[in-house]
Amino acid sequence: MSVAPGAALPRLGLPDPGDGVGLREEHYPHLMATPPAEWGVDWFEVITENCLDNQGYAIRVLEHVAAHVPVVFHGVSLSIGSSAPLDMDYLAKVRDLAARFQPLWVSDHLCWTGIGGVNSHDLLPMPLTPESLDHVADRVGRVQDFLGRPLILENPSTYLQFSASQIPEWEFLGRLAERTGCGLLLDVNNVHVSCFNHGLDANAYIDGLPAEHIVQMHLAGPSDCGTHLIDTHDAPVPDAVWPLYARAWDRCGPVATLLEWDANIPPFADLLFELDRARAVRDCLTSERAAA
Repeated sequence: MSVAPGAALPRLGLPDPGDGVGLREEHYPHLMATPPAEWGVDWFEVITENCLDNQGYAIRVLEHVAAHVPVVFHGVSLSIGSSAPLDMDYLAKVRDLAARFQPLWVSDHLCWTGIGGVNSHDLLPMPLTPESLDHVADRVGRVQDFLGRPLILENPSTYLQFSASQIPEWEFLGRLAERTGCGLLLDVNNVHVSCFNHGLDANAYIDGLPAEHIVQMHLAGPSDCGTHLIDTHDAPVPDAVWPLYARAWDRCGPVATLLEWDANIPPFADLLFELDRARAVRDCLTSERAAA
């Protein structure tokens, strides 16, 4: 399903804030010294865990940023796929943080991060089975009820698959969204990484997701190790990802776009250059639609 230029699909009542980047420490001096009207981005995505139990300079910067543009909280510790009980202390802190800063939404990943109170600090893949779908759907419902807002879940980059898996990841995410009403964060780079690593069709992945549940997209640069890709967020968006972004935008746009860059972080101007490339992709699609 494609949409006409300027049209919008239902997004769970959530807005399209435009083009954003991650709020990273390396850019704090630039953002604090530059008038907000000159930042060149529409919104910022904040790593949730960087703000929990934090009353330091990072919170001061966040207060400044959130006073001028929208923010989104993006977590890495929810562990929605774990068999361990939900961490209600963690969720209470997230809820309090959201009440303070009023993010457009709160997101995390379809994964598990630890068990028995031990956090692996990695986004670990799940077996994609009907039983795990029931398990995650129940947990998503409880998280959404506790937070009082829809949860947005991202497709992770993966480097192995479980032999027990019975459901393609895109179908798993779609069924989860339809059952729970959660939103989806389509990480186009992660689609590229996972499909390359597992020999899957990235176009089929994107086409298989329910467009009406996608509220945000991620773009990033992985590391090419020859036989496999690693999701390192330390380089420009590779050429292979842009056609996938165009395909996703053709199905889902307009929808919020976020550039992730978490290592080897360049000057802020380089992030703006990558966002300009995303806008160029969208402009090309608009021209093609107008000419059709």
